[in-house]
Amino acid sequence: MKMIRLLAAACLTIAASTSAFAQAPEKPKLTLGVGGKALLYYLPLTIAERKGFFREQGLDVEIQDFSGGARSLQALVGGSVDVVTGAYEHTIRMQAKGQDIRAVIELGRFPAIAVAVKKDRKWNSPADFKGMKIGVTAPGSSTNMLMNFVMARAGLSPSDASFIGIGSAQSALAAMQKGEIDAVSHLEPVLSFLERAGEVRVVVDTRTEEGTRALFGGSNPAAVLYAKKSFIDQNPQTMQALTNVFYKTLQWLKTASPEDIAATVPPEYLLGDKELYMLSAKNSKASYSLTGVLDPSGMKSTSDMLTKFDPELAGANVDLGKTFDDRFVKKAAELVK
Repeated sequence: MKMIRLLAAACLTIAASTSAFAQAPEKPKLTLGVGGKALLYYLPLTIAERKGFFREQGLDVEIQDFSGGARSLQALVGGSVDVVTGAYEHTIRMQAKGQDIRAVIELGRFPAIAVAVKKDRKWNSPADFKGMKIGVTAPGSSTNMLMNFVMARAGLSPSDASFIGIGSAQSALAAMQKGEIDAVSHLEPVLSFLERAGEVRVVVDTRTEEGTRALFGGSNPAAVLYAKKSFIDQNPQTMQALTNVFYKTLQWLKTASPEDIAATVPPEYLLGDKELYMLSAKNSKASYSLTGVLDPSGMKSTSDMLTKFDPELAGANVDLGKTFDDRFVKKAAELVK
């Protein structure tokens, strides 16, 4: 009888512990913004959705897909979405403007953006970008910011070129093929499609760690999940559930093959060429975060990049510690196996 009581007490203790770690989200139904969901930059979001990881955490997530990351940021500021999967640099820019927006988990550990020039255009160095029409996902998005940095290193300002928002996937391919742009700063699978078609030559490549370090001199975090601090404070269990979802997704991606990825994403993401999409997935594989934790040196690298070409940020005193709330990913590492 004593043994039964001890077992019952142990079960109650375990149940209480489990419930403490798995409290119901305060806002189970929420809206998430993203700028170009079909891009491999945001693959963790698509995998989480397709594998049912949101439902596992008791979440009903409506995804709003915008033309670029700057648009999803605007939606967050305007209140039409609750959280965003977007570039880490947006948290720094908004902190500089006095808006407390924080990342809670890193999804991409380097940008996975490449800059490519149309093959019939003369190009010997970044200085040749002057006067070009350059396609980016959307003005103000991470693809635009990286291009600004590349030009700044060559002594150029953003006004020395024309930036054209070309969206993602199909519209980006069409813009290059129709001759509407001279160069492009973009992501997979667009890059692999353009390269195979013989349309472009890549001149800057952060799809690899080597290329990222060559450009920035170190690491440079990419996609994160971010939200307003006020939302985080009011909905800590919701943020924990979301972080658990993406932490589990990152663990899945560690062992997933290009075939696994191609079989999971919606068929339309393949753009009619499964083999090429798998090549794009292979090219992007190394860019996804291994731990979900932002590296302080990478945070500083991103800040240094922004201050190089943005006068508003050059004089700003941004506390980088306020751009990343690591509580949720640390807990996810304990909970998600």
